[in-house]
Amino acid sequence: MPSMQWYIRRLKSMSPAEILWRVEGLTRDKADQLVHKGRMADFKASSLIKADIIDTLDARAVGDHAQQFDVGNLPNFDDAWRDQLIAKADKAAKGVLSYFDLKDVDHGQPIDWNHEHKANRKTPTDFVGNIDYRDHPSTGDCKFVWEPNRHHQLVVLGRAFRATGETRYAQAVLDQLNSWMDQCPFGTTMNWRSPLELGIRVINWVWALELIRPSGLLSEEQLDRIAGSAYRHMWDTARKYSKFSSANNHLIGEAAGVYIAAAYFSGFPESQRWRRQARDILIREIAEQTHDDGGTREQAFGYHLFVLQFHMLAALTGRSIGEDFPKSFMDRLEKMFEFVATLIEGGHDDPQFGDADDGYVLDLGGSPADARSLLSVGAVLFNRRDFRDIAGQASEWTYWFIGPSAQSKFDAIPNPQSPRELASAAMPDTGYYLLQSGKAGDSNAISAMIDCGPLGFKSIAAHGHADALSLTLRVGGVDVLVDPGTYDYFTYPDYRAYFRSTKAHNTVEIDGLDQSRMQGLFLWGSRADAKCVEWKPTDNGGLFIGEHNGYQRLDDAVTHRRTVELNGETGELLIHDDIIASGSHEAVLYWHFGENCTLNSDAECVWKVDYPSGSGTIWLDDGCHVSPSRGNQDPIMGWVSRGYHCRSAISTLIARRKCAGNTRITTRILVGRTGSDGRAARPEHVASVVGDG
Repeated sequence: MPSMQWYIRRLKSMSPAEILWRVEGLTRDKADQLVHKGRMADFKASSLIKADIIDTLDARAVGDHAQQFDVGNLPNFDDAWRDQLIAKADKAAKGVLSYFDLKDVDHGQPIDWNHEHKANRKTPTDFVGNIDYRDHPSTGDCKFVWEPNRHHQLVVLGRAFRATGETRYAQAVLDQLNSWMDQCPFGTTMNWRSPLELGIRVINWVWALELIRPSGLLSEEQLDRIAGSAYRHMWDTARKYSKFSSANNHLIGEAAGVYIAAAYFSGFPESQRWRRQARDILIREIAEQTHDDGGTREQAFGYHLFVLQFHMLAALTGRSIGEDFPKSFMDRLEKMFEFVATLIEGGHDDPQFGDADDGYVLDLGGSPADARSLLSVGAVLFNRRDFRDIAGQASEWTYWFIGPSAQSKFDAIPNPQSPRELASAAMPDTGYYLLQSGKAGDSNAISAMIDCGPLGFKSIAAHGHADALSLTLRVGGVDVLVDPGTYDYFTYPDYRAYFRSTKAHNTVEIDGLDQSRMQGLFLWGSRADAKCVEWKPTDNGGLFIGEHNGYQRLDDAVTHRRTVELNGETGELLIHDDIIASGSHEAVLYWHFGENCTLNSDAECVWKVDYPSGSGTIWLDDGCHVSPSRGNQDPIMGWVSRGYHCRSAISTLIARRKCAGNTRITTRILVGRTGSDGRAARPEHVASVVGDG
C-alpha cells in the first residue's frame, strides 16, 4: 500500500477541483456500499429490458461486414491463421491461458476469476470500494488479475466458432461468461474496480457474442443475464469516467467500451444517451491526448498503439451504424497511423519509449499489439501506399476489421516498385527526431532516433520515463542501441524505478541523479524540459542539436546539450554531449546495446560491436573511465524488457567523466563498414575529436 508520503505528494500534484472530484468519488463509494444489496435487486428486475433484447442487438457494432463471416467456411481466410487460431482456441476452451510471462497456465475448469496466478494467491472478493489494487500484499499484481478478466480469449473462441462451425467453441464462450458472472457479482471483487477494465471487457463481450450468435446457443434467458451484466458495465463506467490527471488512456478506453456496448445493446432506455456521451468524449480526447503530429501526449509508444485500437474500433462502429465520426476525428486518426509508420519503418521491433504494459483491446490474430498488424488496417482505411509498404502484408486484424475482402482491398493499393529510401523525419510536437539513411531492408540502412519530447501527460506524467535526449539506433532493421522498455508496474519497485530512470537510457546522468524526479510508481515531481535547438536533415542523415534543463535544479545549474550527426554514406554517427556548468560534476554516459549484440574490447574506450545484420565499432571519449555491465541485479544494470514481466540481459557500456566547468564528451559510432581484418575501420580524423572538452 502506498505510504502517507506518497498520498501527500499525490495531493500536491492535484488542483482543488481534482481533490474535490476524488472526495466525491470516495463519498460515492461509501454510498454505494450502503445501497448495494438494494441496487442488485433492482438490476435483476426484468423491467430493465424494455424490448426483446435479442431483437435489439445491433450486429453492426462489430462492423457492417460481420454477416459476411460464414460459419465454418470463412472466405479468403489464410490457412496459417486458421491453424494458429484453432491451437489457441483449444487451449482457451480448457482454461489454459498465456499472458505476460505466464505461458499455458491452467486457470481451472471453471476458471477461477479471482486468483492472481503469478503469485498464486486468492484476491479480495468483498465490496469493490474497499479494495486497493495497489496493495500488492493483499491483491497481488493487479495486472495479473485483470488480464484474463479482460476476456480476450472469448473473442478467440468466437473466431474459432466462425472458422470451424464447431459449437463447442461457442459453448465455451457461454460457460466462461456464466462462471464469471457467478464469481464476480456486480460491485464486488477486483474485477469491478477499474472502469477501464469494464470498458475493455464489455467490448470483448460484444464481439464474442456476435461471433457466436449463429450457434443457436444464445437462449433468451441466457442473453438476458449477459445483457444485464453488460448494462451494469455501461452504467458503472458512465458515472465514473476518469477526469483530471487520470483522464489519460483510461478515459479513452472507458468511453470506447460504453460507445461500442451501447451501440450493440441498443434496447436499453439509456443506450442512445450513453452512446452520444461516449462519442463526444472520444471526439474530444483524440484531440486532447494526441499531438498535432499524431503522437500520444503520454509519450509512450505502447499506449499510443493501445488508444489507436480504441479509436479505430469506435470509428468502425460509428461508420457501420450510420453515425460517422467527424472529419477532424478521422484526420487525427490517420495522423496517429502516420506516427506509427514513421517510427517503425527503420526497424523490425516496435519502439519502446515510455511505459508499456502489453495492453490491447481485442485478440484478432497474430500479436495483438503489433504495430504492423494495425498499420495494415490503416492502409486499407485510408488507402495509403506508404502504410501498405511498411506493413508488408495484410494481417488477420485487417480481415476481421475490414471483412473477407480485406486482402483484395490491400492488394489494390499501389505498391512502390523499388525499396523505399529511409528519410530523416521530425515530429516536433511529440519531440522525436529520426536521422536516417539507406534503403529499407538493406543491411546498411541506419535509423537513429532522439527523444527530445516532454516527460509525459498532465500533472503526473504517469507513463513517462526520464529519457530526455536519449538515443536509439537501428542498423539493417536490428536494434543496436535500445530503449530498455518497462518490465513491471507493481511487483518489483526497484525494477520499476530502474526502467524509468535516466541510467536505463542512452543519455547522460549528472551527479547520480535522474533528470526528472520520481515521486511514486506513476508520479513525477520536477521534470526535465527538452527542446530542439537545431534540426538539419539531409538525404543521407543530417544534424540534430537539443538540450534539456533537468539539472538546472542543482546548486550549480547544469544544462545537457546533445549534438547528433549522421553521415549515412560513411556509416558514421557522431555524438557530442556538452555539459554546460560552472562547477565540478560527475557525468555518466550510458550506452545500452540490443540483446542480439556482442561486444568485445580493443581498448578501454574502443569496443567492437557485432549484431545480426553486421558489425561496427564505438569509440568513447578518451577522458572517460569505461566499464561494461550485463544483467546485473545489485545494482540493477544491463537489462531490456520486451514485454510485461519479461526481461533479458544486455551489454551496457558505462562511461564516467569528471567535469570541471563546460565539458564536451564525444562518442563516435561506425557501423556497416569493416576493414581488411574484419574489424570496423577507424576514421583517421577521430583521434583529433575524441576527448575534446
